[in-house]
Amino acid sequence: MTERPNTLQDKVAVIAGGGKNLGALIAHGFADAGARAIVIHYNGDASREQAERTAAELQVKGARTLLFQGDLSVVDNVVALFDQAKAKFGAIDIAVNTVGVVIKKPILEVTEADYERSFDANSKAAFFFIQQAGRSLADRGKIITIVSSLLAAYTDSYAVYPGSKAPVEHYTRAASKEFGRRGISVNAIGPGPMDTPFFYGQESAQSTAYHASAAALSAYSRKGLTDIQDIAPIVTFLATDGWWITGQTLFANGGYTTR
Repeated sequence: MTERPNTLQDKVAVIAGGGKNLGALIAHGFADAGARAIVIHYNGDASREQAERTAAELQVKGARTLLFQGDLSVVDNVVALFDQAKAKFGAIDIAVNTVGVVIKKPILEVTEADYERSFDANSKAAFFFIQQAGRSLADRGKIITIVSSLLAAYTDSYAVYPGSKAPVEHYTRAASKEFGRRGISVNAIGPGPMDTPFFYGQESAQSTAYHASAAALSAYSRKGLTDIQDIAPIVTFLATDGWWITGQTLFANGGYTTR
């Protein structure tokens, strides 16, 4: 019987956007489960302090760390992220991409710059992250991308955000087929609106109240929104016992949207 790859003990993980919010919580979960090393990517100087703090906390838990700063919409930066990870720690076992940009505007107000920024961050970066993960991961590795439950929404003002996340579902399916022969699983997770600064920047008090009441399980959530503590364990599950799941987009949103 084939041994099941259901442990994080001594594994090496690369987490894009791993310095704060959901990415940091995922990193802590991996360290708690015995990961040997965690590579923490962050985008710019504004995130440096939080990323450094996360790295220090992980080291206290016994995980080795590497910090990497860069805009992942630049392909050379994605290549460098994985090259540096391999150079420092050897084989990489898990790659998680949490990065993204939210732009909420009616279609008539979306500029070309808005469109390009959205697709650079949410689609292009995701594609080349999956590509480099496929080139770099050890056999039986795991690739996980955070997308959005808005992929299944019927709403105004959100065109370019879920529109630029939608291609990731296709990248995920294709990569799962292409990398499956090496035992690599590839999945995406679509959280509902999450209780992080990433959500509140584009929402009004009225729209926030709507989102906080829209999920079927809202009454049982702290603020009615998706909590990052409900998403991070799903990432850990896909990276361990959930390895048989591949090519899927998992909607983890308390019944905010469904297909």
